[in-house]
Amino acid sequence: MSEKITDFIGQIEQSITSDSFVKLNLGNYKGEIESLKKLHIKRVVIKREQKLSFIYKYATNDITKNYNLEDSFNELKSLVSENGFRFGQLFTTEFDLKIQQGKKGFFLNEEKASTKEKPSLSHDKAKNRKIQSEGKEYLHQLKITDSNGKVYKNAQDKFRQINHYIEILSSLLQELPNRPITNIADMGSGKGYLTFALYDYLTNELGKNTQITGVEFRKDLVELCNRIAEKSNFEKLNFQEGTIQDFEPENELNVLVALHACDTATDDAIAKGILGNADLIVVAPCCHKQIRREMEASKAQNELDFLLKYGTFMERQAEMVTDGIRALILEYFGYSTKVFEFVSDAHTPKNVLIVGRKRENTAVNKEQILSKIVESKQFFGIEKHALEELVGI
Repeated sequence: MSEKITDFIGQIEQSITSDSFVKLNLGNYKGEIESLKKLHIKRVVIKREQKLSFIYKYATNDITKNYNLEDSFNELKSLVSENGFRFGQLFTTEFDLKIQQGKKGFFLNEEKASTKEKPSLSHDKAKNRKIQSEGKEYLHQLKITDSNGKVYKNAQDKFRQINHYIEILSSLLQELPNRPITNIADMGSGKGYLTFALYDYLTNELGKNTQITGVEFRKDLVELCNRIAEKSNFEKLNFQEGTIQDFEPENELNVLVALHACDTATDDAIAKGILGNADLIVVAPCCHKQIRREMEASKAQNELDFLLKYGTFMERQAEMVTDGIRALILEYFGYSTKVFEFVSDAHTPKNVLIVGRKRENTAVNKEQILSKIVESKQFFGIEKHALEELVGI
């Protein structure tokens, strides 16, 4: 082995011993490992043992292997050579050191340290989440985390789902007009996963004066969620037993959320938001049965009837028609609308989210919108959309 290579590896060992090691990059590979291009090395601690993480960069993919220190240095000795990596750069907090092969063999070049900051030794990258798991009593009570704030393995998907919803809602909520207090209703709140997280995010992360009411038909879930809210000291979060249709807010409603309310329960929620003059309405519809039944019964003759004889296509068309008319009705009442797909977590199919935000200038061409609703219903053989009756158009 070249004396310079020995010196280079010795400096790597010394930097780890002195706790000044930052990272190591190797390049210009001329060895026999097919399609290997580069190697990046960083220090990590895994199960309280210090290791070096080798990230092998191939032409089409990366492979990571973690070695203990002894095996790491043996691997480096086999890789840095005339028939291996011919260039390397060691970064430490004290100096940078380059090794490179020239016409007369390898040579070293020491330079001023390009960084004085030591990197994190955490093996797992800290996730940039809106809701963190540590110190959250409600997450522990909902069996998402243990008493130390560590997310249970079987709750990882649910935790990601919670954060994904908050991430979507956070950008929408930032566009709201300033209010002395933000009153929010979560319709069909269930076990309250999103309701708790939303209150936590708005109150503790954004510092907003927030009142949230979760509306849920099942008495046992209402009692459970109110107990958890009390244990978490969430003073302005409460849950009420009842249906969406029967809910009457005590104060002016600013935001209405309804995720996966089945069939016309979504229409009940949208109607509550419209009639309550909410600034923001966010719904994720589920089970579009009402419109599908009408379309199947009428069997309207039109340019699309060749598609609608297939059950799968009928189901998809009924979903689009149902949600399209919902968006038109929101626009009729002065809301700007967005309809987009999102994936709530890695293991569920795509969902549709309908968002209505109250315009400052609510002047709209109601006759034109109403005409479009009528035409759409006639085309697909629909007598009445449930939301029409609820809002009185």
